Amino acid sequence: MNRSEFRDSLLRVVKHKEHWAWPAFVRGQVARALLPIHLQQEYATYVRDFPVLLGRAYVQCGQRQARRILAERLFELETGSLSGSGPHEDLFLACPRALGMNMARFQEITLLPKAVEFRAVLDRATCDQGWEVAAAVTILFLEGSEGELSEAPLGRRPIPVRPSHQSPSRRRSDTAAALTRAGCALAGPSRREAWHLMLDLVPENARPRVLQWMGLVSRGWQHYRDDVARACGLADSASVSR
Repeated sequence: MNRSEFRDSLLRVVKHKEHWAWPAFVRGQVARALLPIHLQQEYATYVRDFPVLLGRAYVQCGQRQARRILAERLFELETGSLSGSGPHEDLFLACPRALGMNMARFQEITLLPKAVEFRAVLDRATCDQGWEVAAAVTILFLEGSEGELSEAPLGRRPIPVRPSHQSPSRRRSDTAAALTRAGCALAGPSRREAWHLMLDLVPENARPRVLQWMGLVSRGWQHYRDDVARACGLADSASVSR
């Protein structure tokens, strides 16, 4: 598998990181009382432990250049010092706080069944499949989105959010901004580095294994998001067929 084929295959996986229920969240169609479920499950499934997942790639990596990239990303996630934004876990938690959610509920979270399964897939992918797979599923899949249209996409920056006591339509706008900010809390300042790591530093013989696990993680994520949508009162025939 050459570089171009590998890139196109990775893009196909990441570009399909979209879910039928997401428009309902950003349009304010989810009951406010159920909205915390979404953020709590995201936080407990992988946001809280994201540096640990990425750290597993670092400790397995014997390639000096790749290890430097992973180390810099870890430093940014834990401290926010490179971007001046603060620890990225704190950025994520700022979103439910801005929406007036009970933050005590983020201390003890029970994962939904499919969230448990998805986290198990992430653990298997990052623990013993080599640094290439661990890096791919963290910085490319979890941090990426369907907007990955080139090997050097523009970086995404968090959207400022203020607590709202405005009209319902304005509150829906603030909710959408907060959810978008939460989704971007893990995103690096530049996607160029992530794609450089995958396309230039992952050895050719590891590419099939990377794609295999990217597919497994992608399917697990879809089922996990189906479960979250159902818990938030949403249903769609696409989830049944999957």
